[in-house]
Amino acid sequence: MFHFTRRGPRAFASKLALTVVALSTALASPVLAAGKTLTAVMHSDLRIIDPIFTTAYITRDHGYMVYDTLVAPDSNFKIQPQMADWKISDDKLTYTFTLRDGLKWHDGAPVTAEDCVASLKRWAAVDGMGQKLMDFTASLEATDAKTITLKLKEPYGLVLDSIGKPSSRVAFMMPKRLAETPPDKQIPEQIGSGPFKFVQGEFQPGVKAVYVKNTDYVPRKEPASWTSGGKVVKVDRVEWITMPDSQTAVNALQSGDIDFMENLPYDMLPVLEANKELTIEVSNKFGFQTLGRMNFLYPPFDNVKVRRAALLAMNQKDVLDALVGNPKYQKVCGAFFVCDTPLATEVGAETLVKGNGMAEAKKALAESGYDGTPVVIMAPGDVTTLKAQPIVAAQLLREAGFKVDLQATDWQTVVSRRASQKPPKEGGWNMFFTNWVAADVSNPIANLSIGGQGKKGGWFGWAEDAKIEQLKDAFVRAASLDEQKKIAADIQKEAYEQVIYIPLGQYLLPSGWRKSLTGVLDGPATPLFWNIDKSE
Repeated sequence: MFHFTRRGPRAFASKLALTVVALSTALASPVLAAGKTLTAVMHSDLRIIDPIFTTAYITRDHGYMVYDTLVAPDSNFKIQPQMADWKISDDKLTYTFTLRDGLKWHDGAPVTAEDCVASLKRWAAVDGMGQKLMDFTASLEATDAKTITLKLKEPYGLVLDSIGKPSSRVAFMMPKRLAETPPDKQIPEQIGSGPFKFVQGEFQPGVKAVYVKNTDYVPRKEPASWTSGGKVVKVDRVEWITMPDSQTAVNALQSGDIDFMENLPYDMLPVLEANKELTIEVSNKFGFQTLGRMNFLYPPFDNVKVRRAALLAMNQKDVLDALVGNPKYQKVCGAFFVCDTPLATEVGAETLVKGNGMAEAKKALAESGYDGTPVVIMAPGDVTTLKAQPIVAAQLLREAGFKVDLQATDWQTVVSRRASQKPPKEGGWNMFFTNWVAADVSNPIANLSIGGQGKKGGWFGWAEDAKIEQLKDAFVRAASLDEQKKIAADIQKEAYEQVIYIPLGQYLLPSGWRKSLTGVLDGPATPLFWNIDKSE
């Protein structure tokens, strides 16, 4: 199992860190510090705060604090009204969304349909499901202050599922002046209409992010369910405290210095489970897929023969044993669209799941024309769920005959650097690893990583594959689940042949919180901080 680095006397370090943060908070903002405060250590430090600019989950989590959505899924996978209700014309070509009363931006201005149209267009320019929705869209406009009208070229069954998708990128609504920012540039301020307000003056990347209750927010009357229903805020303030070292964070959780820890280290679970003051649960029951992504623009992975050699060298069990090391929480799975779903298939995954491809990998690399170009792998050391993959992959690639340049960094640097199309020698990269929640990869339209759009609109790595794009079009027009299954299998076959990305297995991730917290929600895009109460 992969062992996490441990440094110094943890209990003292965690108390000292929290004391410094608490003191600086009290000095900086005594009014905002009053009332009920929930402190949390999230899976990553927050640096990028534009939820359309990046697919990073920490930024998505920030988005749910500040922004709201037109519609959202409940725990039965059914799309529900959130900011708006809707009607669908008999011919299935016109969707009319009507904003509910009481919606205001954090600066006090009313939310308008024009704001929402601009927000949808910005989101759709970069999101996979949004892009496909726009392919079928004839027009999208505000027909009055509260009405958004979407007209289709032909019927498209994923309209609501696209606009209500619960995870990256989420169709968050923002004022028109912000939504008109090009999606490749970050918005200049954080003004949403959601249940919390972002405290810009207290934002210290690498230290903390602070949110306060939006007292003007009018929750829906329905019970909270996943990202739908009433977003009732029951605390006055939420602080995300940065603690890159997991042992420090665990000590802070056990001592009561923090209330919530998103990612618990697997090797410490026995100790945490024995603590009667803590609740340990898997909030996202659908789990995560972990994967490796190559850069198609530069050598050596611009050569499909080299990519196939790298795929043959990979072994899911080695990765999962290092990442998780507990059979209860890990699953070998070669399905691009997640195991135990209607679209699951093992087509093309044989050596990956059996771990018997190294001999073939050495032979394939020798025959590929590989010239010894170093493979630059970004290796973040500050996120528990992303430490092991690059280390294991580097070892396997070296065994196959690759030269590897494993570059230590933090996750937010990876998030920024992976967007660069510069050559590796100029600050670019050849390979990085990430994780998707199952909801983000469970079908070919939601799965952003499987796209073949290349440099224009494609996901980091910029794979270009016209066949996959044609198959995705066929998928959304499929008349039956059986037809969708066949097309999904064809997409997976092509994805393995071209090595669009390398799925490295699935895992579940337990979170922990003090028993003073109640109302913690589950769902495919957790953690969510509304509905949580804290007893004194």
